[in-house]
Amino acid sequence: MGHRALMAAIVLALIVACGRDRQRRSITLGTTTSVGNSGLLDTLLPRFQQQHGIAVRAHLVGSGLAVRMLSRGDVDVVVSHAPSLETAALRDRPGWRYRKIMYNDFVLTGPPDDPAHVGASPTVEEAMRRIARSPVRFLSRGDESGTHQREQELWALAGERPSSERLVIAGAGMGSTLRVASETGAYTLTDRATFGQLASTLRLRILFEGGLRLLNTYAVIVNTQGPRAADASAFAEWLTDGDGRRLTAEYRLPGGVPAFRVWPTGQARENPADVPR
Repeated sequence: MGHRALMAAIVLALIVACGRDRQRRSITLGTTTSVGNSGLLDTLLPRFQQQHGIAVRAHLVGSGLAVRMLSRGDVDVVVSHAPSLETAALRDRPGWRYRKIMYNDFVLTGPPDDPAHVGASPTVEEAMRRIARSPVRFLSRGDESGTHQREQELWALAGERPSSERLVIAGAGMGSTLRVASETGAYTLTDRATFGQLASTLRLRILFEGGLRLLNTYAVIVNTQGPRAADASAFAEWLTDGDGRRLTAEYRLPGGVPAFRVWPTGQARENPADVPR
């Protein structure tokens, strides 16, 4: 083989190898079942791979487990919605990069006839007390998710909770929990996006909504010392300030309702306690 032919072969081999490396680039995302159930990932992940050549493999788990997976190195990046759990994790790991990216809200759902009269409650604390005193069951996620964490906070604020016979642990994701609540006529707490995605298939309705107590914020967290930190950081930046932000803002649930609102530009977003103004 002549010198020129040899050089051409080497260049071609390098190009092919680089192409294969690009195709093989991937990161692992630990994210909440509420984000997965909303359908948003089906829009975001293929577009990010198309634009950056990085595949994202998603594990849908509760926020508590997602944060632990990041600690163990099982995932490269996390989308979480449990501020109190996030605060504890960041205190122990100051090297993690944290940014709020979007928000919606939690809602209390239940049977359409509302036997506990939750819909007439003046506050969410009173709504929880009415459920606690009602003979109707409350279905809890029971899985250390952000939704489960918020439920525990609401029971504490209410100062009451249902008896153990009526506080039923689903131990499942949000979509499955809503389906069981629908089938059994139970009350449950859910994020608005998952409920909106499944509402037409459920015998449930929103009975209480609104107020700061039910604000539901989502953050992206990266372990900046991880083996794929550069690619994970690129994904986080894309969600925070890149095309992922635009796609999130444009994403709609059935009926044209926004699933999430992106974090307002120029507002604080580096702390779990930050809220949109």
